[in-house]
Amino acid sequence: MILQGKQIYLRPIEPDDAQGDYPNWLNYPDVCRYNSHGETLYTREMARSYIDRVTADPSQHVFAICLSENNRHIGNISLQQISLRNRNAELAILIGDPSVYGRGIGYEAGKLLLDYAFGVLKLHRVYCGTHGENSAMQRLALAWGMTLEGKRRDAIFKNKKFADVVEYGLLDNEYQKDES
Repeated sequence: MILQGKQIYLRPIEPDDAQGDYPNWLNYPDVCRYNSHGETLYTREMARSYIDRVTADPSQHVFAICLSENNRHIGNISLQQISLRNRNAELAILIGDPSVYGRGIGYEAGKLLLDYAFGVLKLHRVYCGTHGENSAMQRLALAWGMTLEGKRRDAIFKNKKFADVVEYGLLDNEYQKDES
């Protein structure tokens, strides 16, 4: 399944992605500044193992974010911990190529994934959490229409200190699909 946008498209992550730039992103300090990666060297073998695991797991839908202009894989976005019983899932996003920052790609990728979550999977709730200092992700969650739900104090140890995790959520009846 391909989810087509204006600048990008989303496609399921595949084993060949482990041979591209993807494993290197998780070794870049700027890319991993606020996520759980970057503490140890991330290898192609680790990426391949991850891809094999998530593609076999129905509770995870992981997509490669690719530029429409040249098909370059620049990031990943996923629905994780999908609960069909509770009709909810966690959204996670990683833009691995800093050269595309500031172009609205994260926003567009999120909107495509939310269209899929609410329109195809018929989920009731999508949520995400981010490092308390990750203001870019916090703005992105709000731009998608998510509501600030709270924070988990000192819930992550990153950069040699504890930090809060800020939580956001969006319900299906609150979601505004872009009609452009």
